Amino acid sequence: MAENRTPREATTRKRRWAPASLLPDPNPEPGYTFRWVRMSTLNQADPMNVSAKLREGWEPVKASQHPEIQLAAVESDKHRDSVVIGGLMLCKIPTEMAEERDAFYRGQAESQMRSVDNNLMRESDPRMPLFHERKSKVTFGSGT
Repeated sequence: MAENRTPREATTRKRRWAPASLLPDPNPEPGYTFRWVRMSTLNQADPMNVSAKLREGWEPVKASQHPEIQLAAVESDKHRDSVVIGGLMLCKIPTEMAEERDAFYRGQAESQMRSVDNNLMRESDPRMPLFHERKSKVTFGSGT
């Protein structure tokens, strides 16, 4: 019975068209987080932003380390060996340090929200209390 079967042809899925990403994603490196850092806006250099990110611990990524990212042209002599596209330079930072940075800014945002809430509740009148709930709920279907 098995002799009568015809072998299946190898079927390959046709690759579908998708618009090109403006900023390609580099191949992941274990232990590192990637981010595009602004070098310029409207052809105006932004050295303050670049230097702030470098002081935070971000390191420029060398083009030779990520050949999968095709570069059309190098825009800056200063960063000739880095990956730079459209005024943005690809940088990386150890994941542990990125998580610490995120926790710091999350704490600042929460502190600011508490401050706004406290200020708002100070204005509250018992005759017409302000609504104060920051939780949202998603239901599917009839919701019952």
